[in-house]
Amino acid sequence: MAASMIQLIGFMLSALGQFLISAATAMDMWSLQDRSFAVVTNFYTYSGLWNSCVGTSYGTTQCRPYFTILGLPALLQAVRALMIVGIVLGAIGGLIAIFSLKCLKMGNMEDNIKATMTLTAGIMFLLGGVCGIAGVSAFANLIVQSFRFTTYADGGFSMMGGGGIGGLSGSLTPRYTFGPALFVGWIGGAVLVIGGVMMCLACRGMSSDAKQRYDGMAYKASSHHTIYRTDPKPRPAFNDSYRAHSADGRMSNQKFDYV
Repeated sequence: MAASMIQLIGFMLSALGQFLISAATAMDMWSLQDRSFAVVTNFYTYSGLWNSCVGTSYGTTQCRPYFTILGLPALLQAVRALMIVGIVLGAIGGLIAIFSLKCLKMGNMEDNIKATMTLTAGIMFLLGGVCGIAGVSAFANLIVQSFRFTTYADGGFSMMGGGGIGGLSGSLTPRYTFGPALFVGWIGGAVLVIGGVMMCLACRGMSSDAKQRYDGMAYKASSHHTIYRTDPKPRPAFNDSYRAHSADGRMSNQKFDYV
């Protein structure tokens, strides 16, 4: 009962994590413009893995997809690949986990087969969660490096102070910070990893129950010593004088009863 409960909870957590990393991959707010030092706050830009968008404070947005693949940064393509691999692994693991649930009867499937399928699904959930966390972390590292080394350009504020007239004559280079999609991806990857670990733990409980088989019969010698004694009653001697004789004088095996 404990193994089936852990398996069911792990499957539900894995399904939730799979949904979260899929939603994070489809979201556009991976990087969001930092408006803390922006002069105009009515317009802001944000971008994701597939689109770059412009939003307004009135709630209207306009997005433009990336029409090229070769012109994109290598890190962005690597993040795309990691997220897609994580989604595919999670989907395959979820399909296997459905058929390995102990609460579902699939013909004459034995418990040891379900335990193996549960372990396979748990490993796939683990790998999918690790891929999701790695992809989100790589993109977050890119945002941190860009934010750290971005300064105000051409006559504006600089890192050493000074500037143009009033310090506002130059144009400001926009800086980007973490978007909501990063947090959704981190939470989804962590939940997917926890679900995979619970599936692996459930496999141990299921395999221990499945290995209770009777491969042979054990023989236990009796603790009492058996003593064989001779029969004290005398047995009558065999007398073959009553056998019938054949015509040539040899004895035959026929017996006659004499009254």
